[in-house]
Amino acid sequence: QVQLVESGGGLVQARGSLRLSCAASGSIASINYMAWYRQAPGKQRELVAAISSSGIPNYADSVKGRFTISRDNAKNTVYLQMNSLKAEDTGVYYCNVFLRAPFPWGQGTQVTVQS
Repeated sequence: QVQLVESGGGLVQARGSLRLSCAASGSIASINYMAWYRQAPGKQRELVAAISSSGIPNYADSVKGRFTISRDNAKNTVYLQMNSLKAEDTGVYYCNVFLRAPFPWGQGTQVTVQS
């Protein structure tokens, strides 16, 4: 089983930036889609961004133009660059696969944006 470890979260002021990382314990090169999800307090987990094995990204409307997802298959790592952060971006961020049965969920990384 691939294990996923997210990092890079923290407390940031509105309009600030953070870069999240997700390290996988096994190879992600053959995985068609990797993705970032987030769960805000009292809400269900939602898809934030996904990236294909060839590097084509897709974003939720709420983060388009502000977030950038990328992957480094050689390092088995997925990144999420978050700019122009808003209070509504607050939540726990997780990475996992997309469009297939998920790996066990990691502990996530907390992002808190102060307005």
